[in-house]
Amino acid sequence: DDTDRAYFAVFDGHGGVDAANYSATHLHVNVGLHEEIVKNPAEALKCSFQKTDEMFLFKAKREKLRSGTTGVSALIVGSQLHIAWLGDSQVMLVQQGKAVTLMEPHKPERE
Repeated sequence: DDTDRAYFAVFDGHGGVDAANYSATHLHVNVGLHEEIVKNPAEALKCSFQKTDEMFLFKAKREKLRSGTTGVSALIVGSQLHIAWLGDSQVMLVQQGKAVTLMEPHKPERE
């Protein structure tokens, strides 16, 4: 279609780089191929995080990998910004010189 889109992501590996590298390689592909990417980008992000996690868990079990990752992604669709994250990775938006809170990071002490 003629809608401009941009995708950005950062992954912070824990216990190695395998999960972070896997996520960096596969998450954007899963987002781009998701059936809801045009009508519901937020749902596409959420489902793609889950799918990528399931894919890596299968690989990790098969190859006896023991790493994990946090991640944050931003998907810009036209003039809308969609943020998805897992773990304590965070994203910051600065608008006219002021920080705008976009998210509450996932922390063990938070319900």
